[in-house]
Amino acid sequence: MHRRRRIHYRSASLSPGCGAQALAPAALAPLTPRPIPAAPTTEYICPLDTEALVTRPILETAMDLRAREHIDAVMTLASEGRPRRASLAPDGVIRDSWARCVHEHRLDPTRMRPAVVLPQQQLREHQERIDEFLHMARYGLESLYQQVAGMGYCVLLTDSRGITVDFIGDIQLDHTLRHAGLSLGADWSEYHAGTCGVGTALMTGEALTVHQDDHFDATHIPLTCTAAPIYDPLGQLNAILDISALTSPQMKSSQHLALQLVKVYASRVENANFLRWFRHDWVLKLHPSPEFVEISPDYLLALDAGGRIIGHNRQAQLLLQAASGRDVLGQAFESVFNMRFDDLGQFMRAMPDERRAVTLAGRGPVLFLHAVPPPPRRATATGATACTALPAPLAQLSGGDPVLDGQIARAAKLVDSPISILITGETGSGKEYLAKGLHKASQRRSQPFVAVNCAAIPETLIESELFGYLPGSFSGASGKGKRGLIQEADGGTLFLDEIGDMPRDLQGRLLRVLAEREVLAIGATRPVAVDIRVIAATHCDLEELVKVGRFRDDLYYRLAGAHVKLPALRQRRDLPWLLHKLLHEGTPAVALSREAEAALRSYSWPGNLRELHNTLAFARAVCSDAVIRIEDLPDALLSALPGTDGPKVHALPSATRHPPAAQQLLEALRQAQWNVSAVAQQMGKSRMTLYRHMKRWGIRSPNQAPPGAS
Repeated sequence: MHRRRRIHYRSASLSPGCGAQALAPAALAPLTPRPIPAAPTTEYICPLDTEALVTRPILETAMDLRAREHIDAVMTLASEGRPRRASLAPDGVIRDSWARCVHEHRLDPTRMRPAVVLPQQQLREHQERIDEFLHMARYGLESLYQQVAGMGYCVLLTDSRGITVDFIGDIQLDHTLRHAGLSLGADWSEYHAGTCGVGTALMTGEALTVHQDDHFDATHIPLTCTAAPIYDPLGQLNAILDISALTSPQMKSSQHLALQLVKVYASRVENANFLRWFRHDWVLKLHPSPEFVEISPDYLLALDAGGRIIGHNRQAQLLLQAASGRDVLGQAFESVFNMRFDDLGQFMRAMPDERRAVTLAGRGPVLFLHAVPPPPRRATATGATACTALPAPLAQLSGGDPVLDGQIARAAKLVDSPISILITGETGSGKEYLAKGLHKASQRRSQPFVAVNCAAIPETLIESELFGYLPGSFSGASGKGKRGLIQEADGGTLFLDEIGDMPRDLQGRLLRVLAEREVLAIGATRPVAVDIRVIAATHCDLEELVKVGRFRDDLYYRLAGAHVKLPALRQRRDLPWLLHKLLHEGTPAVALSREAEAALRSYSWPGNLRELHNTLAFARAVCSDAVIRIEDLPDALLSALPGTDGPKVHALPSATRHPPAAQQLLEALRQAQWNVSAVAQQMGKSRMTLYRHMKRWGIRSPNQAPPGAS
């Protein structure tokens, strides 16, 4: 049996415990440093010690004194905003993290507690969410471990929540590493572990080293942790790669080489994941040096068949955002580079270095380009089998978009699993369509699908609507009582849309339903068992709501057994398929003119699928001869297209500076009370043509503020 040494303190300031606890609100306003204990008398078992249990003289070791000084430094900085001595001042990233730990995460710096380790079942759920990524990343972890094992490091890979989902370390140190939290299932999020390599990298999105006394919790100050983020091809933080050691030199600068090494391997894993995602699409490899562009590119971009950017690695995202000042996904190739998409084939084969050079449309460095075309599509028996394996209700949700296909394929594996599913995505991106598809593909398809919009039900009614009530249980209650929506879904699927808007006081009751599979109606004394599959959806960032206290973390983890993130419509490459499908669903079927289709494909669709449905419904209603032309599209869409600023009409500054046609257009607009559609019909021109003329001649509506006005 392992023994722990006993250390005695006179004061209980260093409270023993197991796991990070939150400070009481009163302790935060203002935070007053507790007195540091002096001569020892009260018994305290130090959680840092893994030695055999020994009763020894009452002495303070150097480690104990260091822990007490560290706690004093953290509390002083958190309460006063500055260190007691300049020599104890951490760098800005660590200082900000300490402040977050106290004031946002509500962690108590006086409580030394080991890392939280999830049970095996919960760990498996976290691993299953990124199963394909884990298999792909494993080689990178093994290669990195071969580089650092001789220096005492272990290698961790965590998911985007800070849970260790893969780990490689010295088997002979297994017990010691587990005791320090360096093991599978350990939760290294900043919410639970305080300032640490993984948790702080998750918060900042940057690679960093948290070395010894940089840690918030004094339990972890013997450790040195170096971590780097790994982003997915859509720009979302996907994982953290970390190397940690139980002992290290005191100087933080000793970890500089470790930081560079972790960044290199994180980039390799990220790029390998990118190439796995887009193996059927155009891939652009770019590098400042022509010698390295093919074998080790710094920047990676993926394009669809129409030349739109559908993916990038992190370095390419940062480069292009800095150059253009806007999101990268959805941009046309020609708007990013000073060349035509049709000329991309010239960069597929070997050519002199000077002919590989390309420049960005905005400001940016000269880069060298190598283009990899998509492989030829060939129908194979294996491919046909793979396609038919996807249930029909799910297969009909995508027209070949690789990102959406991947999310649907993952969700299809869970159609009959008891695991709850959380669907996230922008408003109108198709969350309820996916939820219905999962229900129709499951064994519960013949049972009810009950959709509840948590944002649409008034807060005063949502409890009775969800849980039901007995007759006369409250003032105004029906004499017959009412079954709640949860009971209505018994045997089937309960879809909780906009779950982020559920009042916090009802979240605890919903958690009980999910945990116990029983519901207690208002006024009832005995719960009723229910058999439901729960699918939740939201456009909100639930992790951020948990962080600010608006959403329960236990409910979040219960709902997010599996997380499916839907791409926005502007990020999807199957828009032509969607247009064809929607145009042939109604009666009669209608066609699109080439000009109208080009306008629809170049629009950014902020309202996603919902806006697309409304746009086509409007155009179908006003079009002639079953053909939607560009003048049949809504004004709001046309005015937002690239190359037009919309109907911003203003009095012309000087009649002599503009041609007669401008004066004629202005007069026609005034007579039509600025109805652009009416004027376009009167003049026999399309609205797009009028918008271009209005922009060219500076005509802006007197009903709209000029650009820049508040």
